[in-house]
Amino acid sequence: MGGNLLANYGEAVAMILFGIGFSNLLLQKNLIKKIIGLNIMDTATYLFLAEKGYIAGRVAPIVVDNVTSVEAYINPVPSGLVLTGIVVSVSVTALMLSLTIRLYRKYHTLDMDEISTMLKKEEE
Repeated sequence: MGGNLLANYGEAVAMILFGIGFSNLLLQKNLIKKIIGLNIMDTATYLFLAEKGYIAGRVAPIVVDNVTSVEAYINPVPSGLVLTGIVVSVSVTALMLSLTIRLYRKYHTLDMDEISTMLKKEEE
């Protein structure tokens, strides 16, 4: 098992990062810290996709010197997924931060427990 883990250290690091982000997302009460946890999870996903898409000895799929053999190039799909994911995660982060600002202006706190308590009091 040790040799296999060392051969796939990039995937192992991605899984550890994902676990850190997920536990941060679940255990933190502060909204900003939750957003940071989600961003760590996003980064772990991109690292995992990049690791899976890389093949040693191959180059980016740009035809140079009339080399058209498939075996000479890496798969471009994981790279495209990473780029698309980065754009989406930046948009989602901006939306979450703007909603967090609105919540802070209304409740004057970023603590989820305090906000939910205030919401229950408003409903009564």
